[in-house]
Amino acid sequence: MRPLQRFGPPLAISAMTIVLSTPGLAAADDAAGGKDTTYYISLGDSLASGYQPDVDKDTDVAYPDQLYAQLKQRTPGLKHIRLGCTAETTESLINGGKCDYPNAKSQLDAALKAMAQHQGKVAYVTLSVGANDILLNCVSRPAGTLDGACLNSKSQAMAKNLAQIAGTLRQAGTKDTQFVGSTYHNPFLGAWLQGPAGQQAVKESAPLVQAANAGITQVYKSTGFKVADVAGAFSSDDFTTQVNVPGAGEVPANVAKICQLTWACTKQDPHPNADGHKVIAGAFAAVLAKNDAPGAGESPAPSEPATPGASESPAPSESATPGAGESPAPSESATPEPGTDTGANTPAPNGDLAETGASSSTPVLAGAGLAIAAVGAAAVYFARKRRTSEEN
Repeated sequence: MRPLQRFGPPLAISAMTIVLSTPGLAAADDAAGGKDTTYYISLGDSLASGYQPDVDKDTDVAYPDQLYAQLKQRTPGLKHIRLGCTAETTESLINGGKCDYPNAKSQLDAALKAMAQHQGKVAYVTLSVGANDILLNCVSRPAGTLDGACLNSKSQAMAKNLAQIAGTLRQAGTKDTQFVGSTYHNPFLGAWLQGPAGQQAVKESAPLVQAANAGITQVYKSTGFKVADVAGAFSSDDFTTQVNVPGAGEVPANVAKICQLTWACTKQDPHPNADGHKVIAGAFAAVLAKNDAPGAGESPAPSEPATPGASESPAPSESATPGAGESPAPSESATPEPGTDTGANTPAPNGDLAETGASSSTPVLAGAGLAIAAVGAAAVYFARKRRTSEEN
């Protein structure tokens, strides 16, 4: 049985162009486009960098590239600052270590410097990060069972880091900047085609992924981000509708979608293909279209956390207190060193996701899912506490 790969190639070095200008060049860029020059900054992991296993490198099929093409049609002066890094985690996005950024210590630092250079001209910021923290690092070999202790540790760190990332970006923007983060499709669904053992593992993964996405959603909304429902766009929770897939017969709709939109059923790799990235871009575009519609409300300010709607998973009690120790905020220096460079994407070889086979860990999975949802609520509390302190 071949293992699913994590959200990043085990051994790959992919080139990536970083659009980071010096202050003088930034001013020249803005002046050249006049008052109509605006910017879209995309951040995240391999979803944002467009990694494709068939060529074993990052590509321009990434959803930010497809989204940018759509946004540019209605905003002709828009420019794209593309910062996504394959294999990025929330920790490395803050502190660096996965990819090199010219004159910046990390992806977050690069984004903050770009936002400072183009203050008032950043129209859109998108973010996809977190899967490498909690979904793809805590599955043991060879049985494919979930390590509950690993999950608890990783989920707590992820929630705090994500709150810091989203909150810091939101505060660096303006009232006219639109911020959107994403949930994730279920990367385990491709195992359905491996027979009864794989199907059982898939069913056990569903509540875990649902809870992880609920936690991610809570963190984003607490910091004023809108949320692109990638899980919904991939029909990740639809086990009821049956679809005929050539060579596989009748399978649930979510399995059919994962085979159609990712490499999970052909290369045992959960990365979206070009069609999958198109669907993800559509999920982001739908949120941004709502924001642009007449009478649509702006993203809530950090001091006004959004309340989840009735259709969403109810948030757990927010009385949970996150553990001590906050990751240090990245440097917010607004003046990078001169020069426009090319960075190198160098994912660390952390190994593949373990085989998804038969599992006796259903109680662990269910308990872990609840733990992730609780950590999401704790991160909401954490983000609000940080904002209150900073505002005071």
